[in-house]
Amino acid sequence: MKKIILLVTICCFSIHSFSQEIEAVQAKDTVKAQPKKYGSKGVKYGVRAGLNISNLDFDKQPSFENKHRNSFFIGFLADVALSKTLSIMPELQFSGEGGKDETLHLDYIQAPILLNFKITNKLRAGLGPQVGLKVHKEDDMAKNMAYSGVAGLEYRINYAIFLDARYTYGFRNVFDDNVGVSAKNTNVQIGIGYKF
Repeated sequence: MKKIILLVTICCFSIHSFSQEIEAVQAKDTVKAQPKKYGSKGVKYGVRAGLNISNLDFDKQPSFENKHRNSFFIGFLADVALSKTLSIMPELQFSGEGGKDETLHLDYIQAPILLNFKITNKLRAGLGPQVGLKVHKEDDMAKNMAYSGVAGLEYRINYAIFLDARYTYGFRNVFDDNVGVSAKNTNVQIGIGYKF
């Protein structure tokens, strides 16, 4: 009799353990079967490049003809989603700016940081600061650091390719203080990009 009770008890425990394992497997399969929700969190990396149309906004009318400069930019970015409608986008780019005359060329390595707002599924608007380090030239009477504000629009063609346009306005005089001339750098960027 004792052997029968012991055998029944062992069988009950075995069945109970086996049923728990089945439930665990079924729960795991259910989780796997559910579609992944790619919500607000995530990071995309990308590149963008295009045309610069830049000029110097002088405080006083200069004695020479002040023409805009056509050049290019190229940059690498990260797009970090904060929510479904908001993301932050730091970038590192080379940008050729300044005036048309070669003595007024100002080439920068820049680091804009844009806060992007989703307007529609295809369109986003961005706003943020930018800091730039002047490269290529020395002793050109221009400051080595530049600080600007950036506003832009981005139009998504598909999941990866986008078009964008940005306007940048400098916050400080681009020339050294002892030069006696004051001008702010302005720039329009029209570009295309790809996000991985």
